Amino acid sequence: MGLIDRLTTNIQTIWRIAELRQRIVFTMLLLTVYRIGGHIPTPGIDSDVLSKYLTQKGGALLGFLDIFSGGALSRLTILALGVMPYISASIIIQLLTIVVPTLTKLVKEEGERGRRKITQYTRLGTVVIAMMQSLGIAIGLEGMEQGAFVQNPGWGFRLTTMITITSGTLLLMWLGEQITERGIGNGISLIIFAGIIAGMPNALINTYQLFDAGQIGFFFIIFLLALLVSIVVAIVFLESARRKISVQYAKRVVGRQVFGGQSTYIPLKINTAGVIPPIFASSLIALPATIAGFISVPWVQSVASSLSPGTFSYTLLYAMMIIFFAFFYTAVVLNPADIAENMQKHGGFIPGIRPGQKTSDYLYRVLTHITFVGALYLAMIAVVPEILIYRFNVPFILGGTSLLIVIGVGIDTAQQIETHMMNRSYEGFLKKGRLKGRAF
Repeated sequence: MGLIDRLTTNIQTIWRIAELRQRIVFTMLLLTVYRIGGHIPTPGIDSDVLSKYLTQKGGALLGFLDIFSGGALSRLTILALGVMPYISASIIIQLLTIVVPTLTKLVKEEGERGRRKITQYTRLGTVVIAMMQSLGIAIGLEGMEQGAFVQNPGWGFRLTTMITITSGTLLLMWLGEQITERGIGNGISLIIFAGIIAGMPNALINTYQLFDAGQIGFFFIIFLLALLVSIVVAIVFLESARRKISVQYAKRVVGRQVFGGQSTYIPLKINTAGVIPPIFASSLIALPATIAGFISVPWVQSVASSLSPGTFSYTLLYAMMIIFFAFFYTAVVLNPADIAENMQKHGGFIPGIRPGQKTSDYLYRVLTHITFVGALYLAMIAVVPEILIYRFNVPFILGGTSLLIVIGVGIDTAQQIETHMMNRSYEGFLKKGRLKGRAF
């Protein structure tokens, strides 16, 4: 009862704070708009027949991407692409900021103006990617089953599809930005979260139907729930884990003011890359199976068969790719040399380590060790549910990547709400202090 009472008290406290309540209601309204848009079909197609065909022939990549669109891709609605073009554009821009000097300067030297420029480039990249993908979808639909799914093929249909689906992606991008600014934060992540959660009722219904038909037993369901809880606990623990590196700042006297002379730490996440490695690995490894669903070429069919989910080669390659992308993306987002340089500029040093190159080397070693642990954790979380689903026919409700996203976004959202509550309490404390000062 103690846990339930605390949960009830926290909910009541959240609801009593007017600003936080408005942010939560605003977020829920925009997510409702997103779910409604996910059921509006793209003009000019027979959506019901197409949905059945894509479910049978779409392959692993379609199923994977359909997770992020909340089922809108298999139904080919106006939100068919979801936020994937925005995510792709964001990743591309992040990579370009490392190799393009102009973008690097924007990030490091231009401050807020540079961030706005990067945001503009990301939006423009989203439009370009969405238009290219929607044109590919339109041309692909015209070629499938001799155009059986398209009512009036031609450039009129292609342009309509491009405008409709691209506009849907831009709508989602705008909704995500509004949730970030006026809601509870993490707008794009919450949209992905909502799309994944929307598929859970069907998974629960399918599990119950298997139980009702006698294909799975009661004790097996108990075992499945215990395993799911264990995986959730492991994800929560490791997503919250930090390697704290102590940093000491030397005292500096400027005029009559003294700066520095304090101790702090650098919190390095065990899983710095987040869910990016499983997303990249799943997309690449599922590509042959998707191509094979539409092309009857023997060698393509053979490659797709050897890389189909559940096979040993698929599982091994999937795990190796996750580990590779974990190291790759961590190297992209964290540069030990930059951290060491910034510390040295502000008079900071790690106790026992010389500033400069020695600090950079030390950070690199620590980051390599914790990234290795994080990469193994990501690989296990992503692969274990896949093995249970495809090798042992376990009706797992969510795959590993979906679990990572749901739990990661849940933790971030809870932290955002807690931050709003703390800010509100701090403002209230200052207000009371001012009132007491005036009374005195």
